[in-house]
Amino acid sequence: MKVTFLGTSGAVPTTQRSTSALLLEREGDRLLFDCGEGTQRQMMRYGTGFDVEHIFLTHMHGDHTLGLPGLTQTLAFNDREQPLAVHAPAGTRSQVEQLLAATGTRPSYPVRVGQVEPGDVALDREEYQVRAFAVDHDTRAVGYALVERERKGRFDRERAEEEFGIPPGPKYSTLHGGDPVEHEGRTVQPEAVVGPPRPGRRFVYTGDTRPTDATVAAAEDADLLVHDGSFGDEHRDRARKTGHSTAREAASVAREAGASALALMHISSRYAGRADQLVTEAQEAFEGSLLACDGMQVEVPFPDSDESLTVRRPQG
Repeated sequence: MKVTFLGTSGAVPTTQRSTSALLLEREGDRLLFDCGEGTQRQMMRYGTGFDVEHIFLTHMHGDHTLGLPGLTQTLAFNDREQPLAVHAPAGTRSQVEQLLAATGTRPSYPVRVGQVEPGDVALDREEYQVRAFAVDHDTRAVGYALVERERKGRFDRERAEEEFGIPPGPKYSTLHGGDPVEHEGRTVQPEAVVGPPRPGRRFVYTGDTRPTDATVAAAEDADLLVHDGSFGDEHRDRARKTGHSTAREAASVAREAGASALALMHISSRYAGRADQLVTEAQEAFEGSLLACDGMQVEVPFPDSDESLTVRRPQG
């Protein structure tokens, strides 16, 4: 699982930060979360490609959506034929459709606009789901959690061969799939050679929000939580009034949820040139805090892996 941060600024872009967008790649699936102005250029700049199947919008503020007309038009210029699904909060379908028609033409490929409420499963795949959860920004805002299903336990090939005398072959697949096999007059149960189920990964993206219990619940044991960290401590009152979070508040959510890592996003232009202040404040509350920047890529390993979270920042 790889997350590429395409835009990490607050409502006003800066020379270093574009508006909100990130792309998640998982086993060939490419999912775009929010689509601020200039997202298509950021996708080219950071080499993610345009092969996006689903776009998840947290809310309809321009810094999260104004890239949608340009991106969908570029996809048409590239002769796209496969359908595109856009997921947005309940009650916003007409706004999304107006954005899609902003250039005066409709995309040449099918675009399906779906609406989600907190608790809905926006995308249901065999190996994972993307679920919407409640946030506190405006009345029509949601966050999204990508939750992988449990994986099969590890297959103990050595035990299968040495203890039960089963040679490599189709019976291994049968056992690993959860069914018993007959071998040399005895029945071998799958639990004899297959370990317990292994946990999948959990990625959580809040969009803009105040700290909420719903986010804590959605981010329980998350491998990566991407949370609104717009302001530093000195602007905590403004964060409260505008429906945003301070970096320290975001870190408190991550700590309470038991997340492995936190990436701060939606950084106010007030902190241009001094955004390190935010991660310093966040790390005082949660050691695993990172400051996201445009072009940063994060590789998210499985929870039971010996690997650790890998962070790559762009050169220059």
